[in-house]
Amino acid sequence: MSTNGFVDPCGDYSTVVSRVSFFFCPRIRPARRLHFWVSPNHFPIAGEACNRGAVRRTDVLAIIRATGPWVHDRACHWGGSKGRSGWTVSGVSPTKNLQETDEMSVEAANTLGQLSEQLAADEAKLATGGGQKAIDRQRAKGRLFVRDRLQLLLDENSPWLEFGLWAGWKMYDEWGGAPAAGVVCGIGTIEGRRHVVIANDATVKAGAFFPATVKKVLRAQRIAMQNRLPLVYLVDSAGVFLPLQEDVFPDEDDFGRIFRNNAVISAAGFGQIAAIMGNCVAGGGYLPVLCDKLLMTDGSGLYLAGPALVKSAIGQEVSSEELGGAAMHAQTSGTIDYRDPTDEACLARLRRLLAAVRPDPAEPPAPFTRKAACSPSRPGTDLYDIVSPNPRDDYEIRDVVECLVDRESFDEYKRQYGQSIVCGTARIGGFPVGIVANQHHRVRPADGPFQFGGVLYVDSAEKAARFVMNCNQDWLPIVFLQDVNGFMVGRESERDGIIKAGAKLVNAISNSRVPKLTVIIGGSYGAGNYAMCGKAFDPRLIFSWPTARQAVMGGEQATSTLLDVTIKSLERQGHAVDAQELARLRDKVKADYDAATDVRHGAAHGWVDGIIDPAKTRETLIFSLEVATRHADNEPFKLGVFQV
Repeated sequence: MSTNGFVDPCGDYSTVVSRVSFFFCPRIRPARRLHFWVSPNHFPIAGEACNRGAVRRTDVLAIIRATGPWVHDRACHWGGSKGRSGWTVSGVSPTKNLQETDEMSVEAANTLGQLSEQLAADEAKLATGGGQKAIDRQRAKGRLFVRDRLQLLLDENSPWLEFGLWAGWKMYDEWGGAPAAGVVCGIGTIEGRRHVVIANDATVKAGAFFPATVKKVLRAQRIAMQNRLPLVYLVDSAGVFLPLQEDVFPDEDDFGRIFRNNAVISAAGFGQIAAIMGNCVAGGGYLPVLCDKLLMTDGSGLYLAGPALVKSAIGQEVSSEELGGAAMHAQTSGTIDYRDPTDEACLARLRRLLAAVRPDPAEPPAPFTRKAACSPSRPGTDLYDIVSPNPRDDYEIRDVVECLVDRESFDEYKRQYGQSIVCGTARIGGFPVGIVANQHHRVRPADGPFQFGGVLYVDSAEKAARFVMNCNQDWLPIVFLQDVNGFMVGRESERDGIIKAGAKLVNAISNSRVPKLTVIIGGSYGAGNYAMCGKAFDPRLIFSWPTARQAVMGGEQATSTLLDVTIKSLERQGHAVDAQELARLRDKVKADYDAATDVRHGAAHGWVDGIIDPAKTRETLIFSLEVATRHADNEPFKLGVFQV
């Protein structure tokens, strides 16, 4: 890496430089700590040595050349030292300016528990849909709010796993917003049997379908198909949100796919039942009619075109009831199977109909099994202290595992090999599982240099691939705990075959026949997301903690890259960038990228099924395993062409 040499550290560089403290580098003994300043382009500007003896400035240049930005991000510590001890917040942003260091420290002071509390408060607000006034208007029509309907539908005191609550978050602000994308989806128990429930929220734009609504409903149907769960639809929707119709209507993953899935699910014999409890207009009318059974309440409407559109299209004046009311469809068209006067009566009948089907068995069918469960070695609340919201703070992933698995059930696989990833078998709530988890601190292999936590190396990738194959051989569901920065890069890694090793792991995960569950604890970057069973690799369910971040690369690396591109573009236009403008550009680029990696942004776009409280991870995994082990396709485990 090129450098610009050294300049006076007392100069006015506070808006563009950072003070960095190395605790490890191949060229300097670990006992030494070196403080120096770097520019936004990682050029060393000034240096000073502390602790044991002096370190030459030529050593600083050697560090930069030898390690580059990677070591900045994984093996450095923010300066701002107290005496000679220094603050030890792991990692470094090469482009973070000194004036923002305190802001970062304040942000890092938030505990994981505090983040979870804030998350719970935000989710409670999302759960109110269009707000109290809209709920009151719904009730004034003699209709129940969607969550009141769910309370009557689901078994009392039974678990409810909601997914997609953050769907559409901040995506449609110009249209007044669409909390939870105007639909509630989840897995709940009705008459002793688990069902996927899809319920429109009429308090949000009359239950209209936004693009995020379609994506959320399709995901719910996919979860039902993968886990062979019956579905219940509570329909109360005005149809497609017309201002965004081009993003909802014609493509293979748009509105029409929902109806195609209705037909396919019915043919597969999973069972679908729909209750129209409000509007059901236009193409949306096909959804309930394609189900196995159809209920409808008085005062609801089911028609391809409403009264206003009928008058506009053919000049016919007709009332809503005459056009598509419950009485007409029960007596004349014969479209509905059951007619009920109120929401309460409809939901009571729906429960009676579902009670005719046998409840879920207490034990999973072969080849899955479940033994007696026991509590974990550590309570889930310990996770608040184990994992910091600051991604640069190290932690021991085995401590996390102890909070999730049944006590003394974890048998680690190849513990001393490929240490940047931890694999092993355990039980969670009595379910035997395999666990693949990223280590989050530096490790020292028996032969070779230190390896950074959260990074996949050749040995760890090959170890994980073999472990995944073993889990498939033994029919063990796999739980992935992600906190990954990606695969190791550089000359040595390429010569060792890092791409080939990564391909082995991707192949094994892609062709797995066993259920996969993914929890994103922290970073989920680049190809590391793929290798640790990200959304594209068909996890039955995927969750994230409030600390999760997903992107092609980390924020600091991306900011530097995007900033360089922006500066070069401006320079080509004849615009010279001074120090102040550089700082403003950096702040803007960083803010934009941070917003895109915000865990809520990922949840809004459906990259995860939900953001969960870390302390509730174990119970979420147990419920997910109860769902995922309902059925197994008795097919061989096949890999195709496998890199060797």
